[in-house]
Amino acid sequence: MPNLRDIKQRIDSVQSTRQITRTMEMVATARIRKAQERIEAARPYALSMVEVLQNVARYVQGASHPLLEEHDERKRVVVVSITSDRGLAGAFNSNILRLTEDLMRREAAEGVETDVIAVGKKAIGYLRYRGVEPRAAYQDISDKPTFADARSIAAHIISRYAEEEIDAAYVIFNRFKNVAEQKPEVYQLLPVEKRVMETEEDELGHLRPEYLFEPSAEAVLENLLPTYVETLIYRALMESAASEQGARRTAMKSATDNASEMITTLTRSYNRARQAAITTEIAEIVGGAAALEEA
Repeated sequence: MPNLRDIKQRIDSVQSTRQITRTMEMVATARIRKAQERIEAARPYALSMVEVLQNVARYVQGASHPLLEEHDERKRVVVVSITSDRGLAGAFNSNILRLTEDLMRREAAEGVETDVIAVGKKAIGYLRYRGVEPRAAYQDISDKPTFADARSIAAHIISRYAEEEIDAAYVIFNRFKNVAEQKPEVYQLLPVEKRVMETEEDELGHLRPEYLFEPSAEAVLENLLPTYVETLIYRALMESAASEQGARRTAMKSATDNASEMITTLTRSYNRARQAAITTEIAEIVGGAAALEEA
């Protein structure tokens, strides 16, 4: 049975750990509010981009663009895997890495090669440990991604797809549902899905606004599609940033609760050991006094 000193040292150690996890929980709680505000501000822009794309598509019947065309044969695809730069966030990173490996395994089974664009130190380190060198690597942007970061990532994809060096592109990220729930998702970036270009029929017969395009609807569509891909990547980065803080807050709260429970258990063990030691000392004193009296 551990002695009193060992138990006391362990209690002090767990208390120190609990103080750290509680502080990290508070920091994550403060950051998640800002991250949530940013993603809520970015979502309307992404939805409006889809709406504009649909409106333009209505005026460009039979639109033809390299980013819309599906290649006849799949030889190589690109996967953008978005993780965090730091750990201590529960299953946040492992879910993304597992989905990435699953997708790579499925593509390899069909004879398709996969290039990975790794975002976050966790993805970079894990892929290199597994012997996979990322096509491009981005780090130190997981907390506060910018549109310039999204544009840089998209640049690796759009030009290669237009030149038919790759045949599809996907992004894997954690979608922020709420503070307590984040859902890993796989979304197709290229080719741009046909359903995105399709507009819903207006069953109520409402009048639709007319648009004038300068120089033409085709030219607007040609410039709009790359921006649409960049917007999708930017939204994925923003979703991941908010999800990271939510996952870290949940993980640190669980760690803090577990530490508190462990301290309670250790304190009980300490009190029992202390009472046993006191009882033993009293028994020794009484036994010694009785021996002196007999002498």
